[in-house]
Amino acid sequence: MAALIYVHSYLFVLLFVVVPLCTSKEQLSSRECENLGFTGLALCSDCHTFAEYVKDQELVSDCLKCCAEDSDDSMSKITYSGAILEVCMRKLVFYPEIVGFIEEEKDRFPSVKVQYIFNSPPKLIMLDDAGQHKETIRIDNWKREHILQFLGEKVKPTSAI
Repeated sequence: MAALIYVHSYLFVLLFVVVPLCTSKEQLSSRECENLGFTGLALCSDCHTFAEYVKDQELVSDCLKCCAEDSDDSMSKITYSGAILEVCMRKLVFYPEIVGFIEEEKDRFPSVKVQYIFNSPPKLIMLDDAGQHKETIRIDNWKREHILQFLGEKVKPTSAI
């Protein structure tokens, strides 16, 4: 009898918790994800790990709607023509890693511009060839080396003239 209850409990969890997590294909816009606190950099495998620790199914569902598939081929090949590092000048004191990047490393990336917008959290706005916004990524907690690595991988080098 106890084994039967265990099997039923297992099937219930599998059908009503795990399967919905695996099949959620609805995607939210980058602005909606940003408003929810997701940066767009989370891999879907991260959301599944998140689900093991956080029991709020709505939060996990939102994570899955904002995550990127784990396929190395799809995400690693995406590059951008440039970026805007947007930040509030008054809040820079709270982000020493970003200040260090702007003062000491930014010149390594001529296609990255710094834009000071009142009350804006630190973010990278990734640009396509036409200069249009393609993706927005919050970088509040990034270290300088993370910014350098990300821009080195995702921003096309400018041709030397």
